[in-house]
Amino acid sequence: MKYNLDTYRFYANEKTFSFIIRAKVRMKETVDPDALRRAVNTAIKRYPYFAVEVVLGDDGGYDLIPNGRDVVVLPTSSKLPQLGSEAANRHLLFVDTEERDIFFNISHSLCGGRGIMPWIMTTIYQYVVEKHHVTPDAPGIRKPNSSLLPGEGEAPTIDMLLDEEPIYQYKSKNPVTMIFDYLNGMFNPFMRKPIYYQFTFNQKDVMLFAKENDASVASFFIVAVAKALDKLLPEKHKVIGAEIAHNPSKDIGMPNTHCDILSHVHIDYERELLKKDMEMLGTITRSQIILQIDPSVSNYQLRQRFSFYDDLDRVTGLKNKREYYAKNDPRAGKKAQHGTFIVNYSGMMDWGEVADYVESYILIVEGHILLEVTSMADKIFVSFMQLIKKTKYVKAFGEVMDELGIPYKIEGPYPKNMVKHKLPKQS
Repeated sequence: MKYNLDTYRFYANEKTFSFIIRAKVRMKETVDPDALRRAVNTAIKRYPYFAVEVVLGDDGGYDLIPNGRDVVVLPTSSKLPQLGSEAANRHLLFVDTEERDIFFNISHSLCGGRGIMPWIMTTIYQYVVEKHHVTPDAPGIRKPNSSLLPGEGEAPTIDMLLDEEPIYQYKSKNPVTMIFDYLNGMFNPFMRKPIYYQFTFNQKDVMLFAKENDASVASFFIVAVAKALDKLLPEKHKVIGAEIAHNPSKDIGMPNTHCDILSHVHIDYERELLKKDMEMLGTITRSQIILQIDPSVSNYQLRQRFSFYDDLDRVTGLKNKREYYAKNDPRAGKKAQHGTFIVNYSGMMDWGEVADYVESYILIVEGHILLEVTSMADKIFVSFMQLIKKTKYVKAFGEVMDELGIPYKIEGPYPKNMVKHKLPKQS
């Protein structure tokens, strides 16, 4: 294995590369660290593409090679190891635990939130086996001794993509961005307070409301955040923009790949539009999502990025790669398209009887006004993430839910406790 798509993020800047995914699984009972350690190191054998370390390749770039050392499992603390460090056994992942919580930390260079869920589910399955000495009925979970699915460990290439004109091209209405919040959250030590809140919803409440208002789970939460920000942002900002990631792996014939293959959907709301009823907003939002996830549209986006990756791979030397990345990255610069906020939905995952032992699971990443939505059994969980500790955003989101009559439970704020990478240096 040479690389996966997001490995190229390493080229941007070692010091600012801090993209990790921190998933929190809350069990119904206090976690047994010894049983968890056994489960983690049994489950990882099922996922060889995650059991890797970073080395400098012949071309001066970063390569991934197999890593047979144990995955580290340790108590949660404010000083967790860097991914890729000796303290993490050079793995790009580790697990920490506190009371009933199990945290899975993994480099975003390996995959996205959807790609790590099978590994997490396998680990929790094995943990239940180790601690409770039972064999849960969970046909939707990949067992530690099961074989890889076709194409599961493979990365896509540009020749797999459709090469046709997209049926639609998004034209930005220049939505407001949270630039001052973001800059304070990234660089101002007096304002930077990366936190998240956890919301829990009854699935039936959200699904019934969405069905009655021509919406889906994803479009429901997109509209809710847009309406919350409409309460807060000055009227001089004429447009509020939503962004959501889409995984088109099925469209390119790789439904099982673990890789982070993402196109992006943008929905711009003029402020007057957000005063309309939820059914109209649900129809507009869902229609835009359907239009922008059309294979001709998503593949057009991916072709641009894959072409950039292929060009980057032909550049030799780490310094040269970084310079090329900085000048040519299609997701940066004046042509880059950004929303006011991001909502991602990883979809419903079938935990089977393992769900009986789990209270909740959420995904935590770096970002400001960024929501990750997950679903398990009869619950929907939302992690509401910020870079600065202001309560007005989460309060406005709660107010929208109250106005819509959707009950919820809120917990937090919690510190994100995100770690960074330690990468090999070029001599």
